[in-house]
Amino acid sequence: MAPVAGGASIGVIGGSGFYSLLERGEEIRMDTPFGPPSDPLVTGEVAGRRVAFLPRHGRDHRFPPHRIPYRANLWALRLLGVRQVLAPSAVGSLTTAYQPGTLVIPDQLVDRTRSREQTYYDAGGAVHVPFADPYCPVGRARAIATARAAGWAPVESGTLVVIEGPRFSTRAESQWFAAQGWTLVGMTGHPEAVLARELALCYTTLALVTDTDAGVAEGEGVTQEEVFAEFGSNVERLRDLVFASIAALPEDRDCPCPHALDGITLPFELP
Repeated sequence: MAPVAGGASIGVIGGSGFYSLLERGEEIRMDTPFGPPSDPLVTGEVAGRRVAFLPRHGRDHRFPPHRIPYRANLWALRLLGVRQVLAPSAVGSLTTAYQPGTLVIPDQLVDRTRSREQTYYDAGGAVHVPFADPYCPVGRARAIATARAAGWAPVESGTLVVIEGPRFSTRAESQWFAAQGWTLVGMTGHPEAVLARELALCYTTLALVTDTDAGVAEGEGVTQEEVFAEFGSNVERLRDLVFASIAALPEDRDCPCPHALDGITLPFELP
């Protein structure tokens, strides 16, 4: 499939409470070999850069985490011309050191999902992509520097464990995750990150802590109302950070991400 004309080089996959970006720009309806994405993409200009925004759950939040069409979403972004992806998301904290409102730029990921389609290369021959470091080092560095400049002291590393959802963790599960040294828990960071790598895209997560996970601190368990409220109270600040990070991303990629498929014979041609 040929790239879509008039596309964008930077993509933003927005999560809960981040849909105000839909208020600006041109709507583009797309289809992919993996079905349609969560919603039409919206393209526009931010800081002189062409950007595509995709609501991860759909703008009406109709897709629960385990039903999001992840493969279609990342494919549609690449088809549009996107090569760098920023992924703001809500996460729970597995340590009392990271209270709600903390911004974390994770550097590691653990997959604890079960039923999600998590590769483009499930037929036509084995394709093994490197994934030791799941996030773009340049994207992470630019996001960290941008957050500092904005007066938002980010946590500069962390391990995000991605659970199947849509339920929250039990206390025993949270305690187990924390005992492994993992620091964040979420429901959407996988397979987004690995699919981006399989398409040789740069992928950077901006994780906003909305709650302390059950079992980590005393009190009642996590509720959806609590998560949405905390994210909503920080969404304008996070949106400003995403806009500033877009401006800070390099025009030309000088990182390992574009070379993820070097030396690999693919079963089909990428857009």
